[in-house]
Amino acid sequence: MMENKNRDVVALGELLIDFTDSGLSAQGNPLFEANPGGAPCNVLAMLQKLGRRTAFVGKVGEDMFGSLLRKVCEEAGICMDGLIADREVRTTLTFVKNAPDGDREFSFFRNPGADMMLKTQELPEDMLRDTRIFHFGTLSMTHEGVREATKSAVAMAKESGALLSFDPNLRPPLWPDMETAKEQIRWGLSQCDILKIADNEIEFMTGETDFDKGAAALKTEFPNLTPINVTAGAEGSYSYYGDEKVYVPSFRLGGTIETTGAGDTFCACVLNYVLDHGLEGLTKENLRDMLRFANAAAYLVTTKKGAIKSMPERGQVEEILNAC
Repeated sequence: MMENKNRDVVALGELLIDFTDSGLSAQGNPLFEANPGGAPCNVLAMLQKLGRRTAFVGKVGEDMFGSLLRKVCEEAGICMDGLIADREVRTTLTFVKNAPDGDREFSFFRNPGADMMLKTQELPEDMLRDTRIFHFGTLSMTHEGVREATKSAVAMAKESGALLSFDPNLRPPLWPDMETAKEQIRWGLSQCDILKIADNEIEFMTGETDFDKGAAALKTEFPNLTPINVTAGAEGSYSYYGDEKVYVPSFRLGGTIETTGAGDTFCACVLNYVLDHGLEGLTKENLRDMLRFANAAAYLVTTKKGAIKSMPERGQVEEILNAC
């Protein structure tokens, strides 16, 4: 059923402006660059670079930032027929400050933000039933109304035979409490086929800092997960598939500016590999190839600011792979 679809990947969730730390003005005031972002469309933007047919479902404000986001995503080739503009609530904004160690601090202007206001009755059912893969995260599960919409969208895509891809994308400031976050992430884990999870998230969900133990705990509780892909920042990435484990180190070639969008780029490359090869009978060599390409692409996006406009071309990724 997965083959007979008009879209390769449809994603639902947040579309927002990342105001990225850009140093100081001549007067010593902090400067921030308005970068279009939001994890689901970051994923789709990279998939478009790889020649995939993508579409987005979500909501922005009927304001200057909402118009900018629609324009940028359409220019990236993403179908935005599922994007709604809300007259009452403004587009969500995030301010991202980079720490010297490469970590990031987020300040969200989302109380409420338009992305939270998506309702079940606004979902484009035909689009959700016409995709090979449906991708979602948890920013669309932090509040009751959009949570219901997300779960309805997951059900529609699943019923139509789509594979489900999930990225917890944990942002603690957006949750009323961490137990609610854990509960909703657990629901996402119970639904998906393909998991991309960061090092801090696997520790949050399992209490394990050892990735092998954390992945084993997830597989025991959620046998539907195939594969479990763990990103460990500058250390590289891991894939757990059946009884196999593959680790590929990151590409440390210098020039990193910030890490916004790196995990989403990685996720997109994994989905692209699955679209080409499926999920059945993957070998260690398959998993290694998948992770190498994803790591190289993720490295390249860290050499530019922002995400949607910073996704690398396939040829740029292959240049790195051929050189290393």
